[in-house]
Amino acid sequence: MESNHAAKNISTKQPPPREKARLPRANGDQEWPRRDQAPPGKRTQAINCSALLEFSLPKEARLRKRADFLRVYENGKRIDGRFMTVFILPGEGDLHHVGITATKKAIGKAHDRNRAKRLLRETFRLSKAELNEIPIKFDWVLNAKRCILKAKLAEPLEDFKKIAVKIGRSELLLATDNTEKHRDE
Repeated sequence: MESNHAAKNISTKQPPPREKARLPRANGDQEWPRRDQAPPGKRTQAINCSALLEFSLPKEARLRKRADFLRVYENGKRIDGRFMTVFILPGEGDLHHVGITATKKAIGKAHDRNRAKRLLRETFRLSKAELNEIPIKFDWVLNAKRCILKAKLAEPLEDFKKIAVKIGRSELLLATDNTEKHRDE
């Protein structure tokens, strides 16, 4: 009974061909321009790699060893920001050095810690102009706070820039005080 029902109700005729059926041809589809033939205003722009490399954070500018972190923690100055706690210590060399931490206790899961560290690394990298204004080169340790996870890059960047400007101003004041003392002598 079922097979009889199927024979009556299901058509075996093929549908008529559509007017613009797409068939593979030797020249391809001529109606759409290929990616490399796109109009000039709609071409993808080439990435200027040399410009991107100027803003990178070189390996020489990173604190890597536990001893370096401990030295900054023990001997450095602590500054609390909204999204991070910053420890600074005058360093050697002509570069600012940075170390970034995001602890399991403060942040939680590994993917959250990784995001927090990426945000802080990018924040430090993008603050190059403010860091160059500081006459003394520092070793920096940035500790992430939990609230950084809810923030976009602009907020921690603004927070760090305020801290860097504050440090630059205080160092300039110390430098001018020292020069005035030497003049008086």
